[in-house]
Amino acid sequence: MRVLILCTGNSCRSQMAEGFLRSFDNTFEVFSAGTKPEKAVNPFAIEVMKEVGIDISLHTPKNVNMFVHDVFDYVITVCDNAKESCPIFTGKVGKRLHIGFEDPADAIGSDEEILKTYRSIRDEIKEGFNKFYKNM
Repeated sequence: MRVLILCTGNSCRSQMAEGFLRSFDNTFEVFSAGTKPEKAVNPFAIEVMKEVGIDISLHTPKNVNMFVHDVFDYVITVCDNAKESCPIFTGKVGKRLHIGFEDPADAIGSDEEILKTYRSIRDEIKEGFNKFYKNM
């Protein structure tokens, strides 16, 4: 099973989703990418995933254009912007899905308040992708 998860910056939501989906089934080939990738994975995303035993610290944001010729069973967008600006894939794509989440990078406040937002979104991503995994 080959899955590509897309968001805009590929620094938070798609990275967390990739980490969870890989943890659910290590036979899956899971990739994530962004329509406008950031330079690095968000440190708050790394921290909250580490809290649940998933290390995404070595992940790097990638541009979706790297994958448009590849074959995927699923291409899943996790933000509305990526859904709207998703490129045309010339490789075979079995199914396209949208499982949307708010952007934790928009959180403001103290580090603890920001972490609280990241934890909440992380838990929503885990639930959403667990449901996807069980119902595919």
